[in-house]
Amino acid sequence: MAIADNIKRLRLKRDWTQEHLADLVGVTRSTVTQWETGWSQPRMGAVEKLAAAFGVSVADMVDDGQRELPRGAILPRKSKAAYAPLLGRVHAGDPQDPEVMDGPMVELPESIAEAHPRAYFLEVEGDCMDKVYPEGCLILVDPDREPANGSIAAVSIDGADYVMRRLLRTSNTMVLAPESFNPEHEDIVITASGGRTVELAGTVVWYQPSREME
Repeated sequence: MAIADNIKRLRLKRDWTQEHLADLVGVTRSTVTQWETGWSQPRMGAVEKLAAAFGVSVADMVDDGQRELPRGAILPRKSKAAYAPLLGRVHAGDPQDPEVMDGPMVELPESIAEAHPRAYFLEVEGDCMDKVYPEGCLILVDPDREPANGSIAAVSIDGADYVMRRLLRTSNTMVLAPESFNPEHEDIVITASGGRTVELAGTVVWYQPSREME
C-alpha cells in the first residue's frame, strides 16, 4: 500500500483535487481514487508520470519508508536543482506560428539537466497530445537529440508552423500523429514530393506541470 499512501500524501500536500491530478497524468478521477485506496496499482508508465507531476523520483513514489540500510551503507547524494530556460509555447493542435517568450528559468532535476545540457522548456497549448502531455504543462526539448521514429518531437513546418506530435516515418512520408482524447485531431502527412520544408527542432525528453516553476 506504500504507493497508494504516497499518491494521496503528495496530492494533499499540494492541495490538489483528485480531478486535478488525473488531468496532469492523463487518467480519470476514478482511476486516481482506485490508486489511492489500493484497489488498483498504477503501471510503471503511470508511476513515472505521477513522479514527474509531483516533482519527485520514481523511487520516492514506491518507497514504503521502512527500508533498512545495511551496515556501512553510504546514503546517496541528494540531487541538486538545476535550471533550463522557458523559451516559448508549442501548440499541441493545429499548426500555427510559434510564440517566443522571454520566460523565466525553470527548475528541473540536476540529472535531467546534465543529460540534456542545451535543452529548453516550451509550454504546451492545445489538446492534440493530451493523452501524453496535458495542456499547460512544460515540455523539455533537447535540440541535440534527433527525433527517432516513434518519438515525440517539436517540429517547424515551412519555417513558421510549430507543433508537437509523435513522429512516424516511412521511406518517403512523414506523419505527425496526435495522441488526444479529442477525436477531431487528424494526422499531418508530409510527403517527399509535397514541397513542404520540415525542421525537426528536437525531441521531447521530459515534462512537468507548469506550477513546478513557481
